[in-house]
Amino acid sequence: MFNVVLYYGLQTIGLNFLPSGLFSAIVFLQPVLVGIFSWMWLGEPMFGLKIAGLILGFTGVGIISTGGLAGHISLEGILLALGSALSWALGTVYVKKNSASVDPIWLVTFQLIAGGLFMTILGSGVESWSAIAWKPVFILCLLFISLFVIALGWLAFYKLIGSGEASRVASYTFLIPIVAILTGALFLHEPLTLTLLAGLVMILVSIYFVNRTPGRAALKSK
Repeated sequence: MFNVVLYYGLQTIGLNFLPSGLFSAIVFLQPVLVGIFSWMWLGEPMFGLKIAGLILGFTGVGIISTGGLAGHISLEGILLALGSALSWALGTVYVKKNSASVDPIWLVTFQLIAGGLFMTILGSGVESWSAIAWKPVFILCLLFISLFVIALGWLAFYKLIGSGEASRVASYTFLIPIVAILTGALFLHEPLTLTLLAGLVMILVSIYFVNRTPGRAALKSK
């Protein structure tokens, strides 16, 4: 429900109400929420440098996403983006809490089958299967996204979540905009502006802050 139905569903609907850049920036509030929830419910340490890193990473994503601010901005879109971030964060913390008792492969398999069936049935009620153009390019993209991006992506994410602090693992999702920008520059010849570079630097510094082990004084103060 959290990691498939709400996470993907709210994004799909929300992008109709909000520019993609702003929507992405709001969704990447997830690492910040994971840090807070992990501290509240999992007993993970929280210290000043980690807080600064989470805020810095979110700010960096926001700066990178400023290029997508053109267009209509609505309250519905903002709420849907926040809902997507919240569902992703809650799903991540729940997985971490139960990671020792559930095999990641089984977890990913059941999650995608259950969530996928629910969304397929729901989608079939509002759209026609005949509207889909089953061209080779579409089928290859569908298979690639389904296998490598979603299935293997979730499996790797759950493996990491189960082996380390959820807040630290979640901080690495700030790298997604970096990969997207570098890929766009390499294959699509998109420009690397000073604004983008500033956002990239902030994200890299934020990951370092979140994953840096605090000193003894900071540990005693928690």
